[in-house]
Amino acid sequence: MIHIREAIIVEGRYDVNKIKQLVDTIVIETGGFAIFNNSEKLALIRRIAAERGILVLTDSDGAGFVIRNYLRGAIPKEQVRHAYIPQIAGKERRKVHGSKEGTLGVEGVPDDVILRALEQAGVECLPEADDRRKITKADFYAWGLSGTAHSAARRRQLLRALHLPQHMTANALLEFINVVADYEEVRREIEKLDHSGVCDGC
Repeated sequence: MIHIREAIIVEGRYDVNKIKQLVDTIVIETGGFAIFNNSEKLALIRRIAAERGILVLTDSDGAGFVIRNYLRGAIPKEQVRHAYIPQIAGKERRKVHGSKEGTLGVEGVPDDVILRALEQAGVECLPEADDRRKITKADFYAWGLSGTAHSAARRRQLLRALHLPQHMTANALLEFINVVADYEEVRREIEKLDHSGVCDGC
């Protein structure tokens, strides 16, 4: 498995599953055309793009290029790379019917094709070792962000403080928070919540 700096943007959850088996990085799904009306998701993508860059990896059909072009116009060009898979005729096993254009999407192409596309896009590979203190599930529990009756309300407060989408689950927050913030920054925000004495929804 390769470790890369950029977050990878794909269309759907099956694409996410595919990429996470090959690459160690944050993978975000657009939900297909749903990204056009999801301002919170776009804001999150923009923030991650500013932090570490993004790599757009959509299907090679017309719909994939519509999504790709939308993101191209929404993200500063120096913060985004594009990886392209070739048009390969076929149908994913899980699908009853193939795509309108009769080609495989990201989830269906062979692993080596994905890796070659990333290499050709010039992704920045990272060493496996990362000395930065990562936030863990144990930290979340200690901070009251999971495992208590008021965890959801406490997460909402933290999400507001960090300018992140309000409806992220604990697992989604844990994944993204290690990209857009560091341990000390989050710990300071938690201390502010504790000192405020306010618990939204408690």
